[in-house]
Amino acid sequence: MARQRGDDRNDRDRGESEFMDRLVSINRVAKVVKGGRRFGFSALVVVGDGKGRVGYGSGKAREVPEAVRKATEAAKKGLIRVPLRQGRTLHHDTIGHFGAGRVLLRSAPPGTGVIAGGPMRMVFEALGIGDVVAKSLGTSNPHNMVKATFAALTTVASPRAVAAKRGKKVSDLIGRREAIEPKAE
Repeated sequence: MARQRGDDRNDRDRGESEFMDRLVSINRVAKVVKGGRRFGFSALVVVGDGKGRVGYGSGKAREVPEAVRKATEAAKKGLIRVPLRQGRTLHHDTIGHFGAGRVLLRSAPPGTGVIAGGPMRMVFEALGIGDVVAKSLGTSNPHNMVKATFAALTTVASPRAVAAKRGKKVSDLIGRREAIEPKAE
């Protein structure tokens, strides 16, 4: 059967539905011109598939929906993949910096939930993390918090990736970690 003109658009629409987008913040910005002020809006959006891929983007426009659309498109262009342990938490603790923003991300045992505030919570929900403890140590500016969270997430590595980089087996790395940490009795 031959494809019709609208078929590729429907495929695109189905592909877009796999992502969930979270609106983190909207700011009203003003530009002072000769006749007064011109108002516009800037939006910060986080997009993720809930399975380990996430991205963020910002957009500016004269109306809110257009700013959100631009931010969503920018977020989809900048997706990163984050390895998750058992599909629910991070493999290890990490710290991320961006500007005055500093965030601490810690892996958590099952049942902990997402313990994080504001913009970081939205990143984790879009990413699909179910158990994590996060703390913002610097600014409360949503843009810097999201960028610091992404800086921390890009440093997360799975044991498989670390073992491949070092030329060892995963069991060697995991075995060493258990040998170093004292067992709680």
